[in-house]
Amino acid sequence: MAHIIHPFFPSSHNSPLKMAAGAGHSHSLIFTYGTLKRGFSNHSLIQDLTTAGDAAFITACRTTAHFPLVSGPYRVPFLLNFPGAGHRVSGELYAVSAAAIRRLDELEGTNRGHYERLPIEIEAAARDGGERMWAEAYFAHRRYAAALWRKSGGRAYREYTKKEAIGYVSRKDRPLNQSFLEQIELFVSS
Repeated sequence: MAHIIHPFFPSSHNSPLKMAAGAGHSHSLIFTYGTLKRGFSNHSLIQDLTTAGDAAFITACRTTAHFPLVSGPYRVPFLLNFPGAGHRVSGELYAVSAAAIRRLDELEGTNRGHYERLPIEIEAAARDGGERMWAEAYFAHRRYAAALWRKSGGRAYREYTKKEAIGYVSRKDRPLNQSFLEQIELFVSS
């Protein structure tokens, strides 16, 4: 796991990263682009982590490189690790503790092959200085990412918005007799 330690935060003394992190504390930076963002279905986890002191919103941001952002089964958003394809993707940056990473990894199914947490360079919103920094994001697992890209017809979003989320089905409302990987396989083969 890549930890971001105070010296790697931007140099500005008024940086929102420095203010949120606190001197000398080790945090990971997580780029969220889908249902973990404010206003979406899984943001309640971020809110719980924030209340517990394990997460802090830093800034709106976007990727420095182009990546495909597509919808999979049940309108679940997937960032594909194909730099150069797609668009610069907009999202939100959070500083999170090791405890928060464990909970996020569980939600994103990193140990079940749903997503992979990988490094990504992002750029903070201009109002926050437009600084570039490294974070981590949950990418679609490499085992099925190419199939999702083919299924999308090479079309990608710049941002997962309420429009792209129309038809999203929460985890509790999906079929219980299939794993998420089986649901992905059915989706890409249909």
